[in-house]
Amino acid sequence: MPLDIFVPFWGDPALLKETVRSVQAQTDDDWLLTVVDDAYPDPTVAEYFAGIDDPRVRYVRNEQNLGITDNYRRCVGMATEELIVLLGCDDVLLPTYVATVLDAHRRFPQAHMIQPGVDIIDETGTVTSTLADTVKQKLSMPRAPQPRLLAGEELASSLLRANWLYWPSIVFRREAIQAAGFRDGYPIIQDLALEIDIVCAGGPLLLLPDVCFQYRRHGASASSATAGGGARFDGERRYFAEAAEQMSALGWRRAARAARWHLTSRAHALTLLPRVLVDRDADAAKMLAHHAFAGTRTSA
Repeated sequence: MPLDIFVPFWGDPALLKETVRSVQAQTDDDWLLTVVDDAYPDPTVAEYFAGIDDPRVRYVRNEQNLGITDNYRRCVGMATEELIVLLGCDDVLLPTYVATVLDAHRRFPQAHMIQPGVDIIDETGTVTSTLADTVKQKLSMPRAPQPRLLAGEELASSLLRANWLYWPSIVFRREAIQAAGFRDGYPIIQDLALEIDIVCAGGPLLLLPDVCFQYRRHGASASSATAGGGARFDGERRYFAEAAEQMSALGWRRAARAARWHLTSRAHALTLLPRVLVDRDADAAKMLAHHAFAGTRTSA
């Protein structure tokens, strides 16, 4: 049962090649790799894949740019295997990633999502640490010295307080991710929305202690590029209002309260305020302050 690895590509071709090499270096060769190029304007990308002589590696180029959400949808729609991962085009699989997640699936077939252990790397590939990742890994992520299954309101509440998952490292059951789909209008927070929808449909998550993935954190990422201007927080505020209603409809009071307060998201906005104040960006400062202090108003 091969792992269906999809890479929705728009970015640095050099980092994409590093990502592909990390897949080819797996200790377990039971994988398929499909790179879906979202019409990135660089002909050398297609030339690179034309030179790869491996039937497990497929390169597809969109005729026109679809954007991040629709390119994710195309990847998921092309999947045929039981397990799928949407690997970032600048992230790196450590050599044991495929072996680790396939073994975990065999031992815990009920899991709809598998979150392995993750290291953070910078633009140069050096293992690093950031405030955001310290909050994720040290303060928010449940402790799991052994594989641990999480589900239901406990999992939803935890993720709505602070999304400690690393989206491009997660292995999904194909049926679960296809059934949940992607919401329109949330290009930055679409990962949390989909994960929460899977949880609400009854899908358990398996948390693994094994570090086998490297997540690249750098200023050119989509989330970093929009955070300073406050655009991402408008989407987050709208999503958390919807999530609070979704949790209330299930009778999950603690999860609804976590969505209404979304404390980590508000704290993140607060940490960005000094920077935009120094830059004298009044509009961004107003938006960040509103997100940090106003919260989400909804009935529950």
